[in-house]
Amino acid sequence: MAGQETVGPFAGVVGLPLSGAVPEVVPVRRTRREQPRVADVAAATQRALQPLRASIRPGARIAVTAGSRGISDIAGVVTAAVRWLTDAGAEPFVVPAMGSHGGATAEGQRAVLADLGITEESVGAPVRATMDTVEVGRLADGTPVHHDALAAAADGILLVNRVKPHTDFHGAVESGLAKILAIGLGNHRGAQVLHAGGVAALGGAIREAADVVLARGRVLGGLGIVENAHEETAAVELVPADQVGREAETTLLRRAGSLLGLLPFTDLDVLVVDEMGKDKSGTGMDTNVLGRCWVPGVPEFTEPEVRVVTVHGLSAASHGNAAGIGLADLAPARLLDEIDVRATYLNSITSGTGGLRRSRLPMLLEDDRAVLRAAVQMCGRRDQAAVRLARVRDTLSPDELLVSPALLDEVDGHAELDVVGPALRLTTDDGRLSGWPATTASGPPATRSTTSDTATKEHA
Repeated sequence: MAGQETVGPFAGVVGLPLSGAVPEVVPVRRTRREQPRVADVAAATQRALQPLRASIRPGARIAVTAGSRGISDIAGVVTAAVRWLTDAGAEPFVVPAMGSHGGATAEGQRAVLADLGITEESVGAPVRATMDTVEVGRLADGTPVHHDALAAAADGILLVNRVKPHTDFHGAVESGLAKILAIGLGNHRGAQVLHAGGVAALGGAIREAADVVLARGRVLGGLGIVENAHEETAAVELVPADQVGREAETTLLRRAGSLLGLLPFTDLDVLVVDEMGKDKSGTGMDTNVLGRCWVPGVPEFTEPEVRVVTVHGLSAASHGNAAGIGLADLAPARLLDEIDVRATYLNSITSGTGGLRRSRLPMLLEDDRAVLRAAVQMCGRRDQAAVRLARVRDTLSPDELLVSPALLDEVDGHAELDVVGPALRLTTDDGRLSGWPATTASGPPATRSTTSDTATKEHA
């Protein structure tokens, strides 16, 4: 059996009797209307920074934060900010602000930034990393607030981060500037103590910890990046220091929420995710897309309802960190070869209740075809011809899909969805997922007659 050598300790799963029929799928593309987009990100960044010019002292050492998320223009924004600060007479440097990511080591965090295109050569400023922190205060309950030692010693801090809905909780402040200040610059130690109070209390803890750091008077402000549903930069705006974690940041969060890319279907039997990773979401796969949270004390989503999630790969940019893999139900056993268990567990433990259930391994089967057959068999639909299945590259890309015939009537009735190619097999002869057709990314919509009449079943 192709891939049998990759199953390791799961050799007993080879040849399991599975009755699920893998459907053929149809390429579908979603064309969203009126998506805002910044044409010149560097120019927008430098315009946003202009109100800070009077506060920049010549020779001031300014720490510019950079996180580990897959923000499409993060390197461009950081580079533009560094150049602006340099032109203003400052001496900027880049500091990783990613909690325990990168294996909770300075070297690992520099490697994560390099993967994102952020190096000393590319941005024109030193990239300095440490896991050392200083305690700068305490929360009302006595919890210490840790702050990156390099940032603490700088003359000023410019926060840079994407503002978007969080994958664990919802509130006035979620993922964004307050979070990168409180948790990102808290490094491993700071992230751990704030998460220890549980995810349900995390929003309040982030805001309170951010206020403690802000009280030191070193934060110049923050560049909030908002992305549209296509992962393009929709806005780069300066949030003044006294508005970090306040109304100005909340306003950006609301805007980001209105642009969030979600699945075009609210009811799926099976969702196939080609690749997860820390560059895709803090939870590997965005919980807002999956419709599942799985954190003690946090209410579950009401929609979308996805009965079975399969995941088939881990991005190279994750450096083996598969935190969030437990959000999937099924995966091929070869995924074990891609996982750095130490990095995964370290990140999951640091996340407290947020990593408790999501770090569990899904059911591991011999190859992609076995995973899909089991998913179809276990999704609770007796009539397998009626299985509502969709495949996406990752949860950052919910607008390019391969869908089963059972979803075509819904595609017909959706104003933003077009069929863009003929039906094709979901797996190859060797049991792997098939490649993606170019028509999902470009090209005119196909006529429905090329698809619905040919969408037959594929049996292993």
